Amino acid sequence: MQRQNSFHYPSSPSARLRHRRRSNEGIPEDLKSNGSHLLVNDRNKYKSMLIRAYSSIWMIGGFALAIYLGHLFIMAMVVVIQIFMARELFNLLRRTHEDRQLPGFRSLNWYFFFTAMFFVYGRLLSQRLVNTVTTDKVLYLLVSSLVKYQMAICYFLYIAGFMWFILTLKKKMYKYQFGQYAWTHMILIVVFTQSSFTVANIFEGIFWFLLPATLIVINDIAAYFFGFFFGRTPLIKISPKKTWEGFIGASVTTIISAFMLAHIMGRFSWLTCPRKDLSTGWLHCDPGPLFTPEYYALPGWIPTWFPWKAVTILRVQWHAICLGLFASIIAPFGGFFASGFKRAFKIKDFGDSIPGHGGITDRMDCQMVMAVFSYIYHQSFVVAQGITVESIIDQILMNLTFDEQQLLFTKIGQMLQDRLIPQ
Repeated sequence: MQRQNSFHYPSSPSARLRHRRRSNEGIPEDLKSNGSHLLVNDRNKYKSMLIRAYSSIWMIGGFALAIYLGHLFIMAMVVVIQIFMARELFNLLRRTHEDRQLPGFRSLNWYFFFTAMFFVYGRLLSQRLVNTVTTDKVLYLLVSSLVKYQMAICYFLYIAGFMWFILTLKKKMYKYQFGQYAWTHMILIVVFTQSSFTVANIFEGIFWFLLPATLIVINDIAAYFFGFFFGRTPLIKISPKKTWEGFIGASVTTIISAFMLAHIMGRFSWLTCPRKDLSTGWLHCDPGPLFTPEYYALPGWIPTWFPWKAVTILRVQWHAICLGLFASIIAPFGGFFASGFKRAFKIKDFGDSIPGHGGITDRMDCQMVMAVFSYIYHQSFVVAQGITVESIIDQILMNLTFDEQQLLFTKIGQMLQDRLIPQ
């Protein structure tokens, strides 16, 4: 006897109509639209705006406090954001019925998460940790050994998790378990790839973290308000509330803001100086040509009553324009990608931890794209290429033991003395 297909498409018009109604149930209204629900036509837009504004004030206040406290506190903020993002993404494909049959399986996700965190932050902060403990010989030897074997430790931690996963495999649950295993690794790649670049930007100078992150916030706020008051033309089908008016208005606002904010931020050594260790003290350094003001005389056709005869521009302001262009034109596609991702899973937001905004992941979609670009741009077009004294010293502290460093110091001293003594 031939097995029949369990799915039957309704034949009569009334049955087909009921079928379509049932298929649309559970899908949020704004996901069904394809451009009709613009903010300018939204009856509840003022209530939504007040909720978003209230949440934004709290977020900006917390962000400003972290910036004031310094590099380590900013990094701690990034870690907290990572944990919230991972939790939201882990829950996206979670099935309660299957998880009840697999006790401890959710703990495996977090085991891999913190193993990846130890690996990424260990690689990023190892040199700065060594620089912090150089005055204590015992602690220095301990940290140096930890840094030396950190990769091996992480590898065996991962292998232990891999064996844990194999031992938890359960009959009739293989597909779900392997799907969760793959989903966990994709989350680790997404979360830690961007965060590693973010932390690297922080220690290169808070300026290279603060300016790109602020530009994304400005672009997001400007796009919201331009679309709120003037949005009429849908921008992209995958994100129905985005409009051309909001996109263009936000782009102009972001580029102008980039040029002006770079001039303001570039005058504070707390923001521009790189951090070479994990201390929390105040920073002072030579600003270098990038943050040194250059004077430009205004052209002769400027009226005599104009109060300024010359303007000062920092060289970094020209780099800021490039960051502004990327933040306003390319980075929003991270948001479009997230919108498409949410449509695929038929959800409105990744979470509800921020009233009016959704989840942490909803706020970080463009930031992830921007953080990677900022680091690549800084390393490619801003940092001087080649071997420097600081890079050599960093390698010595990282790779040589204390006794080897003393031997190197003695040999270099002898070589310099031989050069100074005439033959």
